[in-house]
Amino acid sequence: MTNLNIKALENKCKWLRSECFEMLLSVKQGHPGSILSQIEILVCLYYGGVIKYFKNEPFHPEKDKIIISKGHAAMSLYPIFSDIGYFKKEELENFGKSDSLLKLFGNISIPGIDCTSGSLGHGLGVGCGFAYSAKKRNAKNKTFVILSEGEMYEGSVWESALFASHHSLDNLIVILDRNRNIILGDTEECLALEPIKDKWMSFGFHVDNVDGHSIMDLLDSFDSINKVSNKPKILIADTTKGKGISFMENKPNWHYWNPLSDELIKKARSELTINE
Repeated sequence: MTNLNIKALENKCKWLRSECFEMLLSVKQGHPGSILSQIEILVCLYYGGVIKYFKNEPFHPEKDKIIISKGHAAMSLYPIFSDIGYFKKEELENFGKSDSLLKLFGNISIPGIDCTSGSLGHGLGVGCGFAYSAKKRNAKNKTFVILSEGEMYEGSVWESALFASHHSLDNLIVILDRNRNIILGDTEECLALEPIKDKWMSFGFHVDNVDGHSIMDLLDSFDSINKVSNKPKILIADTTKGKGISFMENKPNWHYWNPLSDELIKKARSELTINE
């Protein structure tokens, strides 16, 4: 169990969702469904003491690596990075514009982004490379990879899983954002992925299953898998696509941005308001 202020972390989730919503609204494009489903995961990593980073030092050699393999959701890191001093907060207001540092998809020109991602299925392979390199150098860096379930349709994911298991990459932590919805709909209707836990176990991973929107459960799970050695780990986080904005939740069409009326904008902002 953690002694952290869970209510404060939950409010941090509302803050991050609100920041992402306003950024997407400002450019009227992006991928809100995939972004909103992973918010608790990111808050636990950065504000729950899971991932090692150094304020104001995005290139510190001892920091842990993070890859959001579903690159269309990487922009949810931007408010966090500005908050911990990787770049000025004013950059958020310029998001998505032609001259902006902050692009719709994360790339390595942005301080804090460790991997240009978005070509689905490749993030885990890059993460394996980071983790393997750290092992060879006897470095303590960990690599965290947030994987979308749709990427499990890609053969490169399973090739990477074989590599990770063969080399006992226990410094590799994969988080599967299991929101059940890809752009075409429910994964189990498009092409069934279950039993997901058994699949990853058969590839030599330590597997944990958790409510991806419970701060306490996530922190406990991260603490638990941190004690596992000699094998890579995957945390299957059950989430809701579009979490936090009711009219987006579990709606595959909110994989992409849709036009919003003033009434819906007001509703979204109301739902994301922090209540002290």
